Amino acid sequence: MHDARKIIPGLLIFLGLVTFPVWYSLAHGRRGEAPQLAKPVSGERCVESKEFMRSQHMRLLDGWRDSAVREGKRRYVSHDFPKETYEMSLSKTCLRCHADRGKFCDSCHSYLSVTPSCWQCHDSSRGTLGE
Repeated sequence: MHDARKIIPGLLIFLGLVTFPVWYSLAHGRRGEAPQLAKPVSGERCVESKEFMRSQHMRLLDGWRDSAVREGKRRYVSHDFPKETYEMSLSKTCLRCHADRGKFCDSCHSYLSVTPSCWQCHDSSRGTLGE
């Protein structure tokens, strides 16, 4: 233990740097409030329940993409009662009701610091696939 004089301060500095974001946020930051989402402009219900869509919408959309693009399947049957059939399309199904991407999609994604890949193909300003 001849190097204890170097190791212990080094470990303390390392732990301080690694935990800096946590204790800085606790001391100075405050958690932002969750965004208030804009209500849908049309439609009475979503393709699935509100709880399901909040927690699983990206899995649903990824599944739609895989089914539509890779397997050629374009119809989705909801799990809720009554079971309804929807077209698997972000542009034609989702954006029909949630027309304002900025007030709906982007507000939550910005709050959570996530960047979905949807907009690489979908042009939400026109509700169509991008060029």
